[in-house]
Amino acid sequence: MTQLKFDARVSASAQEALEAHVRPMYDQPGSRRMAIVEFAHIERMEPAPGTEKEPQVKVRIVGLEVPNKEQEHAVRDAQRFLHLQRTARGTFDDDGQMELSESTLRLTGGMLAFIETARLRAGLDHWREYARRIQHGPELTVTEVRHEMQALADGLTAVLNTAREHDESED
Repeated sequence: MTQLKFDARVSASAQEALEAHVRPMYDQPGSRRMAIVEFAHIERMEPAPGTEKEPQVKVRIVGLEVPNKEQEHAVRDAQRFLHLQRTARGTFDDDGQMELSESTLRLTGGMLAFIETARLRAGLDHWREYARRIQHGPELTVTEVRHEMQALADGLTAVLNTAREHDESED
């Protein structure tokens, strides 16, 4: 697996954004700060074949902004949302509706937009893996491919429909 390494140097603008936080962090061991960070590839190390070293990519912080106290909540919400979007998981019930995992539901904090994003993300992830299994599975006849494509289309339709819309389409 390729390892990520951070260069100790940061750009001048990032250093400037950090200056106001250096002394307060020194004075408060264990303190934390939220930040919006941009990093750029600066170097890569490709080990010679047959060596036991891992490939590495080194990045440098080239852009960084630290929110003030009033802005920190918004940045923390954005971080939580991005984490939720990346890690959303769930399973399908007998009616084909997505049921989010307990850990995903905890991350939503009861916020409807977060719940819907997580539901869509988990459902799309499920059907993407289904399509990959079809693609890399045994050779299928045209009839079998049509059957699998119908199952995929039905599954994606169920993901796009909310429970209420799904119930109405059955009437």
